[in-house]
Amino acid sequence: MRAVFPRWAGPLALKAAVFITVMCCALAALLGVLVHVSVTDQTVGQARKTALARLREATAAYEAGDPLRRDAGVDPPGLPPSLRRLAASGRRGTMVDEHDGHPTMWAAGPVDGGRVVAVRVDHSQGERTIDGLDRAIVWSSGLAIGATLVVGAFAVTRVTRRLHTTARVARRISAGDLDARVGDPRTKDPTRPQDEVASVAAALDSMAASLQGKLLAEQRFTADVAHELRTPLTGLHAAAELLPPGRPTELVRDRVAALRTLTEDLLEISRLDTGRERLEADPEELGALVRRVVRGFGTDARVDVARNARVVTDRRRLERVLGNLVANADRHGRAPVVITVDGPVITVRDHGDGYPEYLLAHGPQRFRTESGTKGHGLGLTIALGQAEVLGARLEFANPPGGGALATLTLPQRP
Repeated sequence: MRAVFPRWAGPLALKAAVFITVMCCALAALLGVLVHVSVTDQTVGQARKTALARLREATAAYEAGDPLRRDAGVDPPGLPPSLRRLAASGRRGTMVDEHDGHPTMWAAGPVDGGRVVAVRVDHSQGERTIDGLDRAIVWSSGLAIGATLVVGAFAVTRVTRRLHTTARVARRISAGDLDARVGDPRTKDPTRPQDEVASVAAALDSMAASLQGKLLAEQRFTADVAHELRTPLTGLHAAAELLPPGRPTELVRDRVAALRTLTEDLLEISRLDTGRERLEADPEELGALVRRVVRGFGTDARVDVARNARVVTDRRRLERVLGNLVANADRHGRAPVVITVDGPVITVRDHGDGYPEYLLAHGPQRFRTESGTKGHGLGLTIALGQAEVLGARLEFANPPGGGALATLTLPQRP
């Protein structure tokens, strides 16, 4: 079963923990080896000095004809062969070896007649000292590594937690929440040290504020232009109605109507951009509502009700969304256009060339259409904005059988 870590325990935290652990283990091993070698050399050196001192005493006693101590002897049977050969060659030496199951420090030297005098010193205490030191090094290293790992992990996770907060705010901004800010405490208090994470948070907040200001200015400009155009357009429309009948009059009236539609669309988009639209929800039967929308457009679209549903929604906004989808399918697609109601899911499909790639990748874009097609790219933009107000999900796709498919999924409200 795969372990599940918290979101803040990402690769950076794990890599930092592994790095800290490896460095602590390496440092503890280095210090342990140095301490072990130093104490071992000191302990063995002290035992060697004691053995050599006793060897000198034993040699002097042997040469004076005095009896030797219990721990000394001439050619003793337990003397290591290598040390025996060294002493027989005329030199003195020491060696640690086992004797009767105990660590023993041997010291041997030559005497007259080619014989060897040797003494032994019990080295058990020294070995116990070294073993105890090794155990202490291991335990203390383990505790030090554990404590360092905990402290290091705490410090690293604080940084990674702040980074995840910054990333989460960045995703909210990219999703359209321009009011989102990191608000790192270090950026608000100039007396506190500013680390790299605080610099990134401050830069993100500054970028979001600048972006929000520019978008608000653009929205105000769009709304102001559309609002100012309404008055002259009203007069232009009234003047066009007074023109005598004829082909030129029809062209003027058609262009005035198109300009009025564009102006109303811009006003609607500016209202959607403000995010202040409110629902007026009432129970609606989807099958009847879809049929009413299709009849209002006077198209040959077919309505299939696979499973009728009654939902609580804003009828005016839902009709606007469906009307724009049907109008887009009728204008840019090819027959047959089929609207299917399957519970709270409504699909609009035509059998034309399908949606362009940019729309599938990034969604509808204002004033962008495929070359050679009529329109301003505002219909689907308004449909998507009104669907968001409804709390619905509007998706665009090109099905395998060809054509364009828009899927509107309405929320299930009690």
